[in-house]
Amino acid sequence: MSTPHNLFNTLQKFDLGNGKQGNYYSLTALEKAGVGAISKLPVSIRLVLESVLRNCDGKKVAEANIKELANWKPTETRTAEIPFVVARIVLQDFTGVPLLVDLAAMRTAVAKLGKNPKIIEPLVPVDLVVDHSVQVDFAGAADSMRAIWTWNFPATASVINS
Repeated sequence: MSTPHNLFNTLQKFDLGNGKQGNYYSLTALEKAGVGAISKLPVSIRLVLESVLRNCDGKKVAEANIKELANWKPTETRTAEIPFVVARIVLQDFTGVPLLVDLAAMRTAVAKLGKNPKIIEPLVPVDLVVDHSVQVDFAGAADSMRAIWTWNFPATASVINS
């Protein structure tokens, strides 16, 4: 979202502690505006509602989406989708590395077409988490590389092929 909106007077300010101010969308202010009994909603619904409110742009997320979710009832039949927009994606290395390869391939293809490869970017911030440690089995000897390949390749192959 490039320009913050102030729908239902929900855009509030807070002190960042460094002489600057930050903005946030207040669910309390949304309730005070009479949109719904937000304080009575389950926490999970309030989390999604805050995202819907924050990302309201009148196109992908409309004012009607905010009102509908603010008046959520657990026993009502629902058919409408919630236009939830994630703030960040966290990828484990197993899924993140293929994503990086795909992004690199798309950037290469775009560059070959004479376009700026920087146009290929995820729409939300993405973090890649490498969740394993590096282990050194052999080092400091002339035949360390041979020992690593002899020992590690069969061990790795058994994991990959299982």
